[in-house]
Amino acid sequence: MNARRYETLDTIRGFALISMILYHAAWDMVYLFGADWPWYRGFAAHVWQQSICWTFILLSGYCWALGRRQLRRGLTVFLCGALITAVTWLFMRSNLVYCGVLTLLGASALLLIPLAPALERLPARAGLAGSFGLFLLLRDVNAGFLGFEGLRPAALPEGLYRDHLTALLGFPPADFFSTDYFSLLPWFFLFLTGYFLFRLRRSDPREGKRVPLVTAMGRRSLLIYMLHQPVIYALLTAGHFLLTGATS
Repeated sequence: MNARRYETLDTIRGFALISMILYHAAWDMVYLFGADWPWYRGFAAHVWQQSICWTFILLSGYCWALGRRQLRRGLTVFLCGALITAVTWLFMRSNLVYCGVLTLLGASALLLIPLAPALERLPARAGLAGSFGLFLLLRDVNAGFLGFEGLRPAALPEGLYRDHLTALLGFPPADFFSTDYFSLLPWFFLFLTGYFLFRLRRSDPREGKRVPLVTAMGRRSLLIYMLHQPVIYALLTAGHFLLTGATS
């Protein structure tokens, strides 16, 4: 990659990180500290959550071709996802993260390495339309259906949904649980949508204005992702202790 940063992409990623941090702070307040916030369990919060994950997945696919070390980057992100799974399994099993977003992003980056030569032969517009179309078609595959957000034209065979290995693909069994679940189907096709968007770009992604703090956060997105939840939890725990101590 050129020594000059792709500041536009860093800035977008930074804003997505801020939105994610706020969303996860609200999640902790509601589900770990018992805050009564019905809005957070409603449709608007679902749209908020989806806007964050769509941005990260599309941006990761878009940036894939900008890196010179796709194998190392993919393995790093995948192993960070595995670390989160291990930590939550050992210490927070009621909030287990299995096949979370980092696992997806790492696996998608690795999977694209052998697929790239064939995908490069596809016209970019056709690849974009096909990838996004497949994402929409498979959006509800985790729930056992084809379709998008409740529009379900067909059910899928129950035999596909067997165990935690099939859950990695997108077919979780009935007793499956994860607080952060992004399987290869349908999300790999959204990653591919970002990949084809990059091929259709009309401007240099290095062009654009910096937002100093936000852009800096975007440059360190993986580190911030790995650390933000422990920091949020520590701050909320300290705040809860101070409030309860002051009122006792």
